[in-house]
Amino acid sequence: MDIKKVCLRCVAVIIVAFVMPTGIWLYARSASRFGRVAAVAAGVAMGEYKPYFSADDDSKATAQTAYPSKLEAAVVSKHSIWDMDMAPQEKQTPSVSAEVPSPLPAQDVTDKIPYPASMEGNDGVIEKYTYGRYDGEQYFDLDGGGQVRNCTELSNDELYEESSKPYDFQIDGNSSEPQILIYHTHATESFEPTDKDHYDSSFSCKTTDPEMNMLSVGDKICEQLDKAGVAYIHDTLVHDYPSYDGSYDSSRMAVKQILEEYPSIKVCLDVHRDGIEREDGTRLAPVAEIEGREAAQLMIISGCDDGTMGMPDYMKNFHFACALQSALESDWQGLTRPILFDYRHYNQDLTTGSLLIEVGSHGNSIAQAQYTGELIGKTLGEMFGGE
Repeated sequence: MDIKKVCLRCVAVIIVAFVMPTGIWLYARSASRFGRVAAVAAGVAMGEYKPYFSADDDSKATAQTAYPSKLEAAVVSKHSIWDMDMAPQEKQTPSVSAEVPSPLPAQDVTDKIPYPASMEGNDGVIEKYTYGRYDGEQYFDLDGGGQVRNCTELSNDELYEESSKPYDFQIDGNSSEPQILIYHTHATESFEPTDKDHYDSSFSCKTTDPEMNMLSVGDKICEQLDKAGVAYIHDTLVHDYPSYDGSYDSSRMAVKQILEEYPSIKVCLDVHRDGIEREDGTRLAPVAEIEGREAAQLMIISGCDDGTMGMPDYMKNFHFACALQSALESDWQGLTRPILFDYRHYNQDLTTGSLLIEVGSHGNSIAQAQYTGELIGKTLGEMFGGE
């Protein structure tokens, strides 16, 4: 064969195998939503993304050796490797008027968005998925367990150093004064009635029925705080009905009033659920098997201030986020997704123990979400319970 043709073919192979994936990867790092997908696709080609999961092939043993689990994770398919980047962002929709919406007592709106008596439709797919350990520039491990996904301009080295610092407050587990506030900016977020592989698209995934929405998850947290003897307040006001817009303004006003009345409160947890859905309409149900039961995986969101958000103490919240993440992973390995550290507000300027927690997604069952609430409550009780 002509030496010239051989050289040209070698150059073509190099371009296709290395130059093009590298170019896509570099371009996608600075792109928007499309760029996220391309970045992970190219990252796979470059070997950058290596999430831990249980797969139905020979890689299963290798993955579990790299990150051992107490219990086998749910079986998922490799094509969903990019779903960490495709998870939607919790929306903080501002009020459309200068007037802050007034929250409504849960008992006054129970029947306003009724939970469906039956769901006979079968026009959408639910796929179970277990988020695991991720490699890549955005991720780093916490010494006590769990990970952080850093979406800010701060370096991972700086955040890693901060992650081991103690949180800023002290909880008196023996006090009769409330120490923890559990509340729900989006109380009407709901779940599937049972563990299913399909969904009925006519269901809006929202309800004012407190037995089937986020209030029930908060109740499970509080049951465990009761058992641990930790005093708390569970704010069951509904901030996202009748209007979703301005719900964070409404919850902010409520939290500020509670903190003024009970300055003993050090921890404020805004408990939500996620809404992870692929472009083809497939809904993901993030699950982890804990003590023989499926729990909805959770994600802690800790906001960072870019200098314009009025959160000078954001790093103190991050210290607490890391401590809670590691405690949860130590107690219930596999329960957490990486902490999302990003430029978000979510009223996290109100205390140095303010965090948002996403419990599961709209593909999870209500039982899976409530079980996660129970596990969160147990860990909080162990962290803060008195003698």
